Amino acid sequence: MSSAQTFLDPNQHKRVSVKSNPGFLERLGETAGGTVVGVGLFFLSIYVLFTNEGRALQTASSLDEGLSQVVSLGPFSSLDLQNNNRLVHLSARLRTSQPLHDPNYRVVVQAVKLKRQVEMYQWVEYRESKDYQEDGETKTETTYSYNTEWKSELVNSRHFDLEMGHQNPSAMAVESVTVVAPEVGVGPFSLSKGLVGQINNFQTLSLRDFSFDPFLSIDDDYFYHTQNPRRPEVGDVRVRFSFAGLSGETSPLGPAQTVSIVAMQRGEQLMPFKTKSGDTLEILYLEELSAEEVFEKELQYNSMKTWALRAAGWALMCLSIQLTMRIIYTLVDWVPILRELVSVGLKIFALCVSCSLSLLTIGAGWLFYRPLVAAALGALALLPVFLARSGLPAKKNE
Repeated sequence: MSSAQTFLDPNQHKRVSVKSNPGFLERLGETAGGTVVGVGLFFLSIYVLFTNEGRALQTASSLDEGLSQVVSLGPFSSLDLQNNNRLVHLSARLRTSQPLHDPNYRVVVQAVKLKRQVEMYQWVEYRESKDYQEDGETKTETTYSYNTEWKSELVNSRHFDLEMGHQNPSAMAVESVTVVAPEVGVGPFSLSKGLVGQINNFQTLSLRDFSFDPFLSIDDDYFYHTQNPRRPEVGDVRVRFSFAGLSGETSPLGPAQTVSIVAMQRGEQLMPFKTKSGDTLEILYLEELSAEEVFEKELQYNSMKTWALRAAGWALMCLSIQLTMRIIYTLVDWVPILRELVSVGLKIFALCVSCSLSLLTIGAGWLFYRPLVAAALGALALLPVFLARSGLPAKKNE
């Protein structure tokens, strides 16, 4: 393989690489490798489709079990030890023992989480490639362009095709960080780490009502480590703060966040609840909901997840069949007309076979995980045949 480079301007250039067309045996070897990958993806798709039915059933059973046992508490209820180790539901406002602060920027907010997001002005490389045939060879023309942008992650300019004139700093002067309140509660209870982890409704902290270091530039709710925020240079840093789960009763940012929780009461703690079906219930929604509404939302989410995994399993199976059958296309790709017909035919074949096999796998999952439901559906499907057969002797007697 050889390559040639063409410069358009300091921030854009093209590179053309030339590669001789692979021979028949080389293409056949590449296709064989794809076939092995296709077989692996095929078995992976069967695993996803089959086990998804069991997961969906287990989750639905756990939610039904939880709904039948849950005890709803009032928003201002006191601690009742009779509910120890029981599944409880309550809707109340969040509370934290102390405000969160960032001493470097003098930011203070009464919330569950405070996030400092740091961005640096850096060079970013973009590439766009296109292949074409010329003189019996495959040529790839790649256009590289370089722009300066604010990026939250560090861009390593050493991996650029042309680093000269596009160097980025090797580290950020300030690091991103998320601070979490050590104690978070609702009503008389404190929340487990799993429940706190579900509080992620981050909102940008407005800097208009705060007084800060006069040496920092502020623009559009960002702190800028530069003299001119409108004309940044590579290496300049800006910082934005956001918060999740307001908990202060008299906060200038608004009222405390109301949450709805379903979890197990253990003393003053709300903990995960293990169902007999095998799932763990530890649910938090950032709105006021009744126990029935919480479980209804969870059932809807379970249904959406089930159909999403079914679709993903089918797509995986369709791709695996295409990769497996690709060897047929390689055998005839030297005949242009036949090549196109075989390509279309293989896609239709993969689509049809993947649909049929996906349905069979899902059906097998139902038969394995829900034998009674599968038997009832089978009996219902055979009912017209039974009725038709039972009617034949009566007609013969007439």
